[in-house]
Amino acid sequence: MSINDPIGDLITRLRNAQLRRQSTISAPASKLRGRVLDVLFEEGYIRGYSRTEKDGEKPTFDIELKYFDGAPVISKIQRVSKPGRRVYSAVSDLPRVRNGLGISVLSTPKGVMSDAAAREANVGGEVLFQVY
Repeated sequence: MSINDPIGDLITRLRNAQLRRQSTISAPASKLRGRVLDVLFEEGYIRGYSRTEKDGEKPTFDIELKYFDGAPVISKIQRVSKPGRRVYSAVSDLPRVRNGLGISVLSTPKGVMSDAAAREANVGGEVLFQVY
């Protein structure tokens, strides 16, 4: 199956799985998805993930979701930049999500990173999505 928006697909899988209170999900593997999952893991929004490769099948990521007192850690995850409308931001204009309680995930020339890491590295880029 061809997926035109891999980040949107990953976000939807995460959102739907947490609504169903699932502990793990699987998603097709790619470098971009791996970098996004690295950021979510570093920021504490998922427990972890691993890459699984089976003979004759495409590789997948097995993602462990994180809950706190029975509630999902990710209360809202929202796509900002879409294939039909790309949203770019300079480092001086990076949005603060919920006054610093959430993060924006950006694709920058230095790789995929959170908004705090982008401010520290002094780079802007495409705002992929926001999490809080």
